[in-house]
Amino acid sequence: MPTVRFPGRYSSLDAICEFVRETARAAGLGEQQVYEVDLATNEGASNIIDHAYGGEGEGVVECTCEIGPDGLTIILRDWGEPFDPAAVDEPDFNVPLEELSLRGAGLRIIRNCMDEVNYSPNAKGGNQLRMRKNT
Repeated sequence: MPTVRFPGRYSSLDAICEFVRETARAAGLGEQQVYEVDLATNEGASNIIDHAYGGEGEGVVECTCEIGPDGLTIILRDWGEPFDPAAVDEPDFNVPLEELSLRGAGLRIIRNCMDEVNYSPNAKGGNQLRMRKNT
């Protein structure tokens, strides 16, 4: 269960995603699944920087990857502002593009890319995003 801590900076996104992509391939995921895991991880880590920390350089993003017999679990942790996904409305994609609110679109991307998604408070403060992709 490798865990790596990255600075809460946008420049860390490539390294976070590369760590996850390598682990996803080692878990036996196909290239389409690796792409989906990469997209969800990038969105989750970006949300940590944007929303939990309110901008870059304010904290760390901890990433744990667990390879299991039937897939991969990715856990992103932060120690920033608490997040309640229930407080974010589902975006309405049935409106003209110029009226589209992007608020909530990232959550939808994550949920569509992964087989399981759970948000919870981190035991030491902050948030934990647990995402699972089945093989």
